[in-house]
Amino acid sequence: MTAAQSNLQITPTLANPAPLGLLGFGMTTVLLNLHNAGFYPLTGMILAMGIFYGGLAQIIAGVQEWKMGNTFGATAFTSYGLFWLTLVGLLALPKMGFTPDNGTSMAAYLGMWGVFTLFMFFGTLKLSRSLQVIFGSLVVLFFLLAIEKATGNEELAHVAGFEGIFCGASAIYGAIAQILNEVYGRTVLPLGAPAAK
Repeated sequence: MTAAQSNLQITPTLANPAPLGLLGFGMTTVLLNLHNAGFYPLTGMILAMGIFYGGLAQIIAGVQEWKMGNTFGATAFTSYGLFWLTLVGLLALPKMGFTPDNGTSMAAYLGMWGVFTLFMFFGTLKLSRSLQVIFGSLVVLFFLLAIEKATGNEELAHVAGFEGIFCGASAIYGAIAQILNEVYGRTVLPLGAPAAK
C-alpha cells in the first residue's frame, strides 16, 4: 500500500429513506381509503399492505431517518408504521376471539392519532409544502374517521375515504418527486420551498 492509498478516506453516503416511508404510507392509505370510499370490501390485501408496506417498510425508513439524525422523520415513519400494525391488529384480533372494538374505542384511537398528527403538522411548517399537504390532510382524515366511528355515520366514512385517497396520493407524489429530483439532479416535480425562517 502506497502512502497515497493509506491516506485515502472513503466517505460513505446514505440513501434518502423518506421516499420508502412515504410510499409505504401513501400506497397503503390509498388502498384502505378506496375501501372506505366504498369501492371494495375490506380484504386480506389491505391487511397485508398494512403489515408489510405500511407497517414494516415505514419502520425501516424511520430507523434509517434516526441514523441520519432526522428526529422528525424517525418519529413520523416509525409511529405511522406502528399505527398500521396496530390497525391491522385491531381488525384481525376479533377474528381470533378477542373482543371487537366498539365505535367509542375506535373513535378514541383515531382521535388520539389525529392529535399526534396535528402536532406533527406544526413541525411541517418549517419543512416543504408537500409535507404540509400530507400532514394537514392526514389530520383531517383522522378526525373525520374518529367522528364517523363515534356517530356511526356511514356517509362520513365515504367522505373520509375520498379525503384519504387524496392524502395517500399526496404522499405518493412527495415520494416520487424526491426520487426523480435526485435521479435527474434537478427539480422535476416541485415539493414546495420550506417556509421562511
